[in-house]
Amino acid sequence: MKRRQFPIKLAFSMTINKSQGQTLKNVGLYLPNSCFSHDQLYVALSRVTSPRGLKILIVNKPGMPDDVTQNIVYNEIYNRIL
Repeated sequence: MKRRQFPIKLAFSMTINKSQGQTLKNVGLYLPNSCFSHDQLYVALSRVTSPRGLKILIVNKPGMPDDVTQNIVYNEIYNRIL
């Protein structure tokens, strides 16, 4: 019989809305789709205390660079504000 051990760390997750008002030492962002709005991306990135504690995973369509995500602007909503 062979026994294997895997290093496991306890981790927690929360939505961007839930993280508002909090300061976190480490933040990991998973962006499987294009970014939703300026405000949500700002909140997600500004929760971390230092750049060393920030990790971002972007999953792009083939042909898009790996370090860029698309920022979606809904013109219907934007035009109503103006």
